[in-house]
Amino acid sequence: MPIADSDGTSIYYERHGSGPAILFVHGSGGHHAAWWQQVAALREEFTVLTVDLRGFGKSDSSMAEFDGQDFPGDVVAVLDQEDITDAMLVGQSIGSVAALRAGLLRPERVSSVVLGHSLGGISHPELRELAAADRAEAVKLPVIDRLLTKSFQQERADLTFLFQQMGTFNVARMQDLRNLDTDGPTLDEIRASGVRVAFLAGEKDAVLSVKTVTRAHELLPGSHLEIVPDAPHSMYWETPQPYNAAVARLRRTLTAPKETA
Repeated sequence: MPIADSDGTSIYYERHGSGPAILFVHGSGGHHAAWWQQVAALREEFTVLTVDLRGFGKSDSSMAEFDGQDFPGDVVAVLDQEDITDAMLVGQSIGSVAALRAGLLRPERVSSVVLGHSLGGISHPELRELAAADRAEAVKLPVIDRLLTKSFQQERADLTFLFQQMGTFNVARMQDLRNLDTDGPTLDEIRASGVRVAFLAGEKDAVLSVKTVTRAHELLPGSHLEIVPDAPHSMYWETPQPYNAAVARLRRTLTAPKETA
């Protein structure tokens, strides 16, 4: 069972396949097993790593409380353990914040970061305002309706049930991740790092609008933008085929040498 040490905390992770490395970072309701549809589809071409942040899945959950500021270090611990020097980190929702911060902490190990359904905690007044407006609309919906489309819930009650069960394996909760979003990196800090950034979003995301994501892309020169038609916030789960195709396309695209700051 692969375990990485993150400043004394045991972090569980898995490694599958071979080729250029992709490391997936789950959101507030996920853990390593949430990526089952990605591992199966991508491991023939890529090295696919999945990780449980502390308090999630099989990682150490014994601490009295969790600090979201520790999560980027959990990702870095896996990169160090595997001695990876050209990873593409793919975050889901709030996990994208941990992914971006991990990339900025270890740019020598991370070539690119994909912000899935997230702005990655970027500190920018206009983006903060846009994201807050999106959240104000999202909270009007039941949680499950923010994450999966109603049609999917009706047509795939089995996968909807499994999706909801995933979170029951976790001790940490959403409130333990929220402070990740404080003191985020600036656009200048991201540019200076040399880490390439891609925004990956779904057309039907009820949490973060396409308009907001597109504006973030416009404000970060050199960034990439992938908008998947008819896809919800939890695109990796509901529409895995176009999600997997987008991730593979980005991994192939973002392999050029990083520009020096």
